[in-house]
Amino acid sequence: MRILVIEDDAATADYIAKGLREEGHVVDLARTGRDGLFLALNESFEVIVTDRMLPGPDGIAILRAIRASGITTPVLVLTALGEVDRKVEGLEAGADDYLAKPFAFAELRARLRALARRPATSAEPTELAVGDLRMDLLRRQVTRAGQAIELLPTEFRLLDYMMRHPGQVLTRTMLLEKVWDFSFDPTTNVIDVHVSRLRRKLEAGGDKPMIHTVRGAGYILAAPES
Repeated sequence: MRILVIEDDAATADYIAKGLREEGHVVDLARTGRDGLFLALNESFEVIVTDRMLPGPDGIAILRAIRASGITTPVLVLTALGEVDRKVEGLEAGADDYLAKPFAFAELRARLRALARRPATSAEPTELAVGDLRMDLLRRQVTRAGQAIELLPTEFRLLDYMMRHPGQVLTRTMLLEKVWDFSFDPTTNVIDVHVSRLRRKLEAGGDKPMIHTVRGAGYILAAPES
């Protein structure tokens, strides 16, 4: 799954992101309500996790804004506020579930899985497709021309991000920030190594390349020309 986490407490945000990424999920982190709202309105996610108390728009304001925009992505609200009226306010604003801090990661994981199992809407795809390349987001399966391709968790996250932006030049900085959550380090070759490995696996499933290097810029994933 691709999950948006909006949390201003660095320790909590890193704890959640680390646990989810270890399970193979793609995690986008936002440290403020403003950044979280921007991502929620402009990117596609399977689940959103937001703290209730945030700098900028708080979790309730974010909920109201995305629901007003017609976004039906399931939202789990984290809160240190235990009062019943606070929970009612969140549910009325469009929250799908509440989880009080402190919490065990196992409970968070279970709740997110339950939210993800809810019937998908047209706004939240369960499959990505570029040419003859298919990615089943629910079963976490990738095929090309009907042939299964086995990917490691990081390769799956990388391909997930690339398939959501077909035909676009994706820079190394973008990939490091979105897939690895690293700030750009010009000396690292982690991107090149993983892209090279992913390219080989995709080409083994089809006779034409899909990942192209744009010298001095980054990479493009695109369907082969017929």
